[in-house]
Amino acid sequence: MAHGHEVVPDNAESAVDPVAEVVAQAASDGGSGLARRRRLLSAVVVVAVVVSGLGIVSARVIKSPAQAAADTAAPPPSVMTAPVERRVLRESVIVRGTVSASQTVEISPSGSGEGGGSPVVTKMNLTAGSTFSSGRVLMEVSGRPVIALKGTLPVYRDLKPGAEGEDVAQLQQVLKEAGHSTSDDRSGYFGAGTKAALAAFYQGIGYDPLPAEADGDASVASAQDAVTAARRNVEDLQAAQRSAADPGRTAGSPAAPATGRVPGTGDGSSPTTQLQRAGEDLAKAQQQLAQVKARTGPMLPAAEVVYLKGFPARVDKVAAEVGSHVSGSVMTVSAGRLVVRGFLQDQQRRLVRPGQRVQIVSELEGKSAMATVRSVSDSVAQQQQTPGTEGPQAESSGAQGYAMVVVPDKGLDASMAGQDVRLTIETAATEDKVLVVPVTAVSAGADGSTAVTAAERNGTRHRIPVTTGAAGDGYVEIRPEAGFALAAGDQVITGVAATGTGSSAVSGRS
Repeated sequence: MAHGHEVVPDNAESAVDPVAEVVAQAASDGGSGLARRRRLLSAVVVVAVVVSGLGIVSARVIKSPAQAAADTAAPPPSVMTAPVERRVLRESVIVRGTVSASQTVEISPSGSGEGGGSPVVTKMNLTAGSTFSSGRVLMEVSGRPVIALKGTLPVYRDLKPGAEGEDVAQLQQVLKEAGHSTSDDRSGYFGAGTKAALAAFYQGIGYDPLPAEADGDASVASAQDAVTAARRNVEDLQAAQRSAADPGRTAGSPAAPATGRVPGTGDGSSPTTQLQRAGEDLAKAQQQLAQVKARTGPMLPAAEVVYLKGFPARVDKVAAEVGSHVSGSVMTVSAGRLVVRGFLQDQQRRLVRPGQRVQIVSELEGKSAMATVRSVSDSVAQQQQTPGTEGPQAESSGAQGYAMVVVPDKGLDASMAGQDVRLTIETAATEDKVLVVPVTAVSAGADGSTAVTAAERNGTRHRIPVTTGAAGDGYVEIRPEAGFALAAGDQVITGVAATGTGSSAVSGRS
């Protein structure tokens, strides 16, 4: 057993202090004393650098618990503020609407085919999106035209010679504007002048007008023959009376019979009576002829005309093609001044009423226009997609709402017809400029009092009691209570934002 022997562990070499090893190695190397001192100095410098580096690394890597907690804590909150404003406060409702004409008409021809059969579309002159003017033949049904004319009164009857009324006056105005004079016919009476003008109008569009009576020409001819016969009878009686009263009649004239009666009468009446009755017969025949003429001639069938309020008009939809049997609406057209139609939900309906101001914005064309609410329906209606519309309004087709019509102050461009636009309706406003702040700046106390917190530039804060007024579009009117002051431009706290890495949170004020 050996005494004094020290057991060296297996990792003894790795356990030797590397710094001490460097110094010892420098001191033990052979050579002169000057060389040894230089090597020793270099070793000390290396050791100093290594130790300094280890200290820096340790300082960066090793943290105290307090420092670690401070580094992982949430950052301090950031106060959000907004300026106090002095302006007119407005409340608005924003909905979508579709630009369309003030009048929309679905054309459902009611004429019948030859022999009383169902009507058939024999010609379609326009397509969806086409525009047209007054006097245009829109289509042909069973060989007869369907004509668009300018007027405000709807068609409710056939207009025949002898008719009277405002609808006749409307037709006369259309004929005059088309260059066809109604002559001496008084306004509202379908007389000879109106018949001549209507016949000329039909000739101009390439059709013959339908007669008011199928056998009208025969009736006129018969009445004319009766007048001719009655007139000749009067003339004969007048000649016989002159012969009987004139002894110096020309040679060859028939002598008056000895009985003193006019030849050919055989009724024993005096020549004067016979002539008087013949004259009455002539007058009656002439009256009957006038009546027949008055009720015969060209007519305007209700099935051949559509009155529209203004032109140019637009074809919105064509629901038939040549050869189709007419069943329901064949074509939908719109005319008149462009308006905007929209729908309101129940909560919006309570805020909107006729007369309120509206801003129309076309995002497609970058245009805006001011308008007025003309009407709001009292009952819920089914929203129908306007033909040719796209976008949000088209997507809402089928929903329910209260129909609203908005009339622009100035006429909209025809290019906007059918567009989906944004409507901003001003439902309320203060009469004058008032102090307003965001609604999130107002806080309510347990006692129901309200206040705002003013933030000074130096960081101080002041609670200012206020009374609130009108509200709209996220802002509310405020009036500071006595002894407190606020002015436009002052900053008020609206909330607190706490930001962290990759996330943010905003807390509002209640």
